[in-house]
Amino acid sequence: MTAELVRHQPPPPATLPEKMEYARALAVSGMLPSQYRNQPANLLYALEFASSLGLHPMAAITGVHVIEGKPSASSALISALVRRAGHKLRVTGNDEQATAQIVRADDPEFTFSCTWTWGRAEQAGLTRKQVWKNYPAAMLKARAITEVAREACEEALSGMHYTPEELGANVNEEGLPVDGTVQQLHRVQPGEGDPWAAPAGPDTFVPYAPAQEIADAAAEAETRTAVTACGERARLADVNADAGILAPDTEKPDTLREYLARRWKALPEEKVTTSNATSQPDDEGVVDAEVLSPEDDYADAVAQLRAAAEAARLEDFDNGVAGALGMPLADAPVEAIRALTAQIRPAA
Repeated sequence: MTAELVRHQPPPPATLPEKMEYARALAVSGMLPSQYRNQPANLLYALEFASSLGLHPMAAITGVHVIEGKPSASSALISALVRRAGHKLRVTGNDEQATAQIVRADDPEFTFSCTWTWGRAEQAGLTRKQVWKNYPAAMLKARAITEVAREACEEALSGMHYTPEELGANVNEEGLPVDGTVQQLHRVQPGEGDPWAAPAGPDTFVPYAPAQEIADAAAEAETRTAVTACGERARLADVNADAGILAPDTEKPDTLREYLARRWKALPEEKVTTSNATSQPDDEGVVDAEVLSPEDDYADAVAQLRAAAEAARLEDFDNGVAGALGMPLADAPVEAIRALTAQIRPAA
């Protein structure tokens, strides 16, 4: 699919206002990578970058990532650029090693080759990363591809010499950033009109649907713990906390972050629960303590696990927990989360 997007020649460029309107409309899609979701300026950057390289816009949106001001590309996009230039690329490998070979179209008698082994990755300090532990074959192949491409046909890479992982970003098994900080390309100065602002009017604001759903759930929450659980739900679902919503309490545009904080403060402090204190029985032997709801119990278990992981200084919390539990944290039962917390605490 990436190769097909690279071969596709986009239509003639539209005017800047048309591009900005297109970026605004596309930015609300929940299917975009997090660095572009609700970030139309970043999206326009990717579209302009795609146009300069002759790429389909989707190839840039899914394959180009700006890390510390430097454009980087996924190994899949780099492979597609190499093949688009007419060169032959072959990749083989397993969990122990990977080899990538390129035969240039203008020099078919010579084969460029690069091999990455697990031992080489250990020497480079890469194997401590959770993604390398979970997906060694994919990471070794990505390193081999980018290294041989830089050596054999740098001119085909259009300035994108490295993958996000090589520039220090935390990535998933596909080499895509998972928690990189979105860079603000332009800050509107006092008195300056914001070109990305939607026209004024009550009917022009369109809330981001996944964030609105979480805000509506928080509006029904009766405890601070339940509101905290909504915030955790947003994090696990990769919903940007600064996404726009229609605040349930004011019925005005707001961000999910601001509304959750306001909702949490509006609720009274909670009583001590059985999960964080030892209650004394009364004369009839009945413990007087508040029983947690399933949602609150889950939020409490996640909070304790996160605190234990921070105390133990464990890196890459999400991938580490998923590996230890054998499933994403969002799918794990409370009992398994508490059992993992108990395992981590002795080392904390």
